[in-house]
Amino acid sequence: MTIRNESDQTLIETFLDALWLERGASDNTLMAYRRDLAAWAAHLEAQEASLLSPLPATLPDWLDARRASGYQLRSNARLLSSLRRFYRWALAEGRIDRDPLAEVRLPRVRPALPDTLDEAEVERLLAAPDVATDLGLRDRAMLEVLYAAGLRVSELVGLTTDAVNLRQGVVRVRGKGDKDRLVPLGEEAVDWLSRYLRGTRGALMTDVTRPALFPGRGDKPLTRQAFWYRIKAHALAAGITRPLSPHTLRHAFATHLLNHGANLRVVQLLLGHSDLSTTQIYTHVAQARLETLHADHHPRG
Repeated sequence: MTIRNESDQTLIETFLDALWLERGASDNTLMAYRRDLAAWAAHLEAQEASLLSPLPATLPDWLDARRASGYQLRSNARLLSSLRRFYRWALAEGRIDRDPLAEVRLPRVRPALPDTLDEAEVERLLAAPDVATDLGLRDRAMLEVLYAAGLRVSELVGLTTDAVNLRQGVVRVRGKGDKDRLVPLGEEAVDWLSRYLRGTRGALMTDVTRPALFPGRGDKPLTRQAFWYRIKAHALAAGITRPLSPHTLRHAFATHLLNHGANLRVVQLLLGHSDLSTTQIYTHVAQARLETLHADHHPRG
């Protein structure tokens, strides 16, 4: 989206810089804010207005027009959330006297339940790699760590050898906003990681002093894309036909913990969520699973 108003463009970049400094927002988050604010600024330009002198009365009509053109309700809700944060920042900075969107309500959106696997499917996926091969043993160790610790894929492939303490059974994870957290691995993951480190990692590398725990080509960390290509191949071998997303095993980790009685705040800490509301989506997953079980097995379901 092109903005001809240079002051609006500068204002957006100033806001994004502040967001990065205050919250350590990721590149993807900053890109989403930039896209949303640019779309709103372009709409205001067409109305002969600007970001600091918006026409809030036109916002509902614009959102309706976006819906009519194919945008989902969730997309509009995210856009409005971006605008809300921008105007709260502008108000705190003294750039405006009042929040022009204070009276605009966010669309009510039913939480989208994340893709996940049941426990039997996870077991089949973990057992799919051929551990008689170096790549298979590496993949098994990666899958075990991913599921045991509930990591993001970027966190997994970014692990270094000094991040793992096998004696204590924990891994130090660098998450969003460069925040570190210690996550327990569990006996199975420690066992498979130990087998991998005893010889397979060295067999896959030309220089074992390089820090990547799970190397790909050139002793560099395996890329996210390459790892998910491997996971899809293993899922196919395991007879898992449902679509897999990059977060599937992370979702399974959180859902299975809650199914077995884990405290929601503990799950929040393990996942590295800064806001408990982000973790609460998994309570919906667990509830949906219970409802399905009831419908399938109760005589009056």
